[in-house]
Amino acid sequence: MGVKKYNPTSAGRRHGSVSDFTEITKTEPEKSLLVPLKKHGGRNNSGKITARHRGGGSRRHYRIIDFKRKKDNIQAKVASVEYDPNRSCRIALLHYIDGEKRYILAPDNIVVGESVESGDKVEPKLGNCMPLKNIPAGVSIHNVELQVGRGGQLVRSAGNVAKILAKEGKYCNVVLPSGEVRKIFYECRATIGQVSNPDHMNIDLGKAGRKRWKGRRPHVRGTAMNPVAHPLGGGEGRSHGGRHPCSPTGKLAKGGRTRSKSATSNKYIVRKRHKDN
Repeated sequence: MGVKKYNPTSAGRRHGSVSDFTEITKTEPEKSLLVPLKKHGGRNNSGKITARHRGGGSRRHYRIIDFKRKKDNIQAKVASVEYDPNRSCRIALLHYIDGEKRYILAPDNIVVGESVESGDKVEPKLGNCMPLKNIPAGVSIHNVELQVGRGGQLVRSAGNVAKILAKEGKYCNVVLPSGEVRKIFYECRATIGQVSNPDHMNIDLGKAGRKRWKGRRPHVRGTAMNPVAHPLGGGEGRSHGGRHPCSPTGKLAKGGRTRSKSATSNKYIVRKRHKDN
């Protein structure tokens, strides 16, 4: 698992890099776990663009991922580690002893043939899933639930990892990749290990075309627009906007607080990720 650079045969190749895909053991996905993935171009159900710079990109199929890991006390073997175009990490195909097949987020360093299991009484081994109350403090975890039975919602992207700092009553203090320490109910589940593909952050796309392949359209600076289109637009000659960077609707783009001060989940945050708060 690493990053590969090519000879600079073109301007796009000069600075671009790709994953070496050494951990991939199977190139064709499991057909029974594929569903069509429709593109919406950043538009909502009314046809209004709510997410800018979306559109185009390569066609994809969605891989059905088992985030809940509720198939308890039934052993499964890792059949393959595969590439998933819909996420930054790798996915692992599990073959359960009863014949069922499921995809999970592949933990880092997991190998084909390894056995994994989920349940209340399984050992804290790489790839196993269990409630937080049974996981020792200091062990690396990912795919963490926020509500019992809902499935993992936290720590799912490439290279991310969380750890349990302490256990107080029915809650565990978990430090997240952002540095935030959060109380999570001790019956919520998590998977042992770090998320795979930690070198994802070191990949340089190298050219605008690779961004288009991912479905991202060009981004235009606000200062290059007219004042009717953006708060930073207009002015005589080149201007610096005259205010802090913001979106077309005036929402602060860098450092502005977006979390509600009255959010009900604030009581579960032990330490915020922002040092100035």
